[in-house]
Amino acid sequence: METGKRAREAHALSPHRLTEDDVYLFGEGTHVRLYQKLGAHLTSEQGKDGVLFTVWAPNAEEVHVIGDFNAWKPGKHRLTPHGSSGVWEGFVPGASAGAKYKYHLRPRGTRTWLDKADPFATHAETPAATASIVWDLDYAWRDDGWMAGRRAKNALGAPISIYEVHLGSWMRDPAHPTTYRNLASRLADYVEKLGFTHVEFLPIMEHPFYGSWGYQVTGYFAPTSRYGTPQDFMSLIDLLHERGIGVILDWVPSHFPKDDVALSRFDGTHLYEHADPRQGLHPDWDSLIFNYGRSEVPAFLMSSALFWLDKYHIDGLRVDAVASMLYLDYSRREGEWIPNRYGGRENLEAIDFLRRLNQAVYLNYPDVQTMAEESTAWPMVSRPTYAGGLGFGMKWDMGWMHDMLLYMSKDPVHRRFHHNLLTFRLLYAFHENFILSLSHDEVVHGKGSLIGRMPGDEWQKFANLRLLYGYMYGQPGKKLLFMGDEFGQWSEWDHERGLDWRALEGELHRKLQRWVADLNGLLQVEGALHDRDFAPAGFEWIDCSDSDASVISFLRCGAADDDQVVIVANFTPVPRAGYRIGVPHRGFWHELLNSDADVYGGSGSGNLGGVEAEPIPFHGQPFSVSLTLPPLAIAFFGRTRRPPRGISSEASR
Repeated sequence: METGKRAREAHALSPHRLTEDDVYLFGEGTHVRLYQKLGAHLTSEQGKDGVLFTVWAPNAEEVHVIGDFNAWKPGKHRLTPHGSSGVWEGFVPGASAGAKYKYHLRPRGTRTWLDKADPFATHAETPAATASIVWDLDYAWRDDGWMAGRRAKNALGAPISIYEVHLGSWMRDPAHPTTYRNLASRLADYVEKLGFTHVEFLPIMEHPFYGSWGYQVTGYFAPTSRYGTPQDFMSLIDLLHERGIGVILDWVPSHFPKDDVALSRFDGTHLYEHADPRQGLHPDWDSLIFNYGRSEVPAFLMSSALFWLDKYHIDGLRVDAVASMLYLDYSRREGEWIPNRYGGRENLEAIDFLRRLNQAVYLNYPDVQTMAEESTAWPMVSRPTYAGGLGFGMKWDMGWMHDMLLYMSKDPVHRRFHHNLLTFRLLYAFHENFILSLSHDEVVHGKGSLIGRMPGDEWQKFANLRLLYGYMYGQPGKKLLFMGDEFGQWSEWDHERGLDWRALEGELHRKLQRWVADLNGLLQVEGALHDRDFAPAGFEWIDCSDSDASVISFLRCGAADDDQVVIVANFTPVPRAGYRIGVPHRGFWHELLNSDADVYGGSGSGNLGGVEAEPIPFHGQPFSVSLTLPPLAIAFFGRTRRPPRGISSEASR
């Protein structure tokens, strides 16, 4: 009889209650869905509806949950420890969705009380308010078609061009508040019109300081409430998916802010962060560094990553500041860091965490991608963990970005002395699965806008920028462009204002925008421009040595033997007639795109639709063509003309 009673009582408890298996996996650091058990869960126990609160605070002597359901008075709902796990839990009957709450706890051996937001909260008050909010994440998704087919859209051989967006400053309209739902259709329409395949959001996880752009996260399981509810954010993702657009989130497992209400000294001890400032204080951002050597911390972070994939149908995670995680001496002088157990500078615990993170993501979601923002020469970032790599799917090519912006800022008359900046990338281009990024980091902190950094008069600035974008799309690797750059916003990005959409009243801005749309269109229909982005067989120099003329030419090759595109770029304002280059096949080579076409704001110089290859061997190729090279321009040639939707019929004239 007693055994049956205990079984009935256990059955009456919430399924969100911790089990001994949960405790074991949490302590081992291998639990990747802690959000199912920790946090606040709407549930029923003993026939009563309410909320189960569960929090990890091993150094706490007492833990209470306070909220508007108990007039914020401690003592009414005291949590009890779950054995020796360090986890506290308690059921509050009558508490409901929308209730605001915090944990009120006293660290062991003290008389001090701390009020803390829930590390696993799925919704929170809008900053500067700091309470967590009980929330139900139920949502009727409409993106079954996208989810069923997204593996092909996210594949390494897929055409991927990413539009990077800061939601709060993309499009501000006094008549329409900046909310997830108000932005959804406008953003989807715009991205679809321009032909980007994915949107990448700067971190939308809850953050107290708006000026951090989301990179100082306090809510690793909550989209910021500045723009609406979790369901509002889901509806934005849902609509993008319905339009065939993937969604990537910036995710920040490298550091977190010192705010007293959040993770910092959560239970009166350095629970999530290192205690020693030589390990736990980030010198660049004055923030705290996660202690990856404490088993529960990687479990917390991996659970956050899986949460966004599970609950929000996210298609990729771009992991921020990976370099700062890999090196113990990152931004530190001699004596300001602690070597690893072998005396080296590598952060062994962080390396292990990143590998386990990627293993967990790809095991559960082989149809998504993880992407590393990693700025050093650390080897095998985007190689499988079983081969010794970190396991990311892709890595940002920070070196290409630096070299190209330095090169493009030069007066064209001096570019012949810096030709190696154009060509150096191909020495390492296939060491990683690279994303070529012109991101938000390139248009802040006094760097100015991209268009403003181009040399020459107004016409030349736009020609140079079209040339830069064309060269990016011609190079092997996936593409990323920050909002506003696609139409040449003159001012530096300011998170406190919307983009300068009025610039599109100017003809050159509209035509630059059209150039970006047509580049995206060509990328999607020409397999040569994406099939082998990460394979040496996808690229071949035709001539990379003509530094005197600042001209380069190369071949992109697709999976099919005859799927080839020839790309020729002239980085000077001098038109060149009768410029001969070698090509691999006879026949007519169509001019697929030409950045100097009038529809893009160019001078209208070109090759009248294409050229016929002649049986004159050149550049080691059996045939050659004689071209007219427009000034400050790039042209794409293919043997088959496949104009996609959105590409102007005049684009190659």
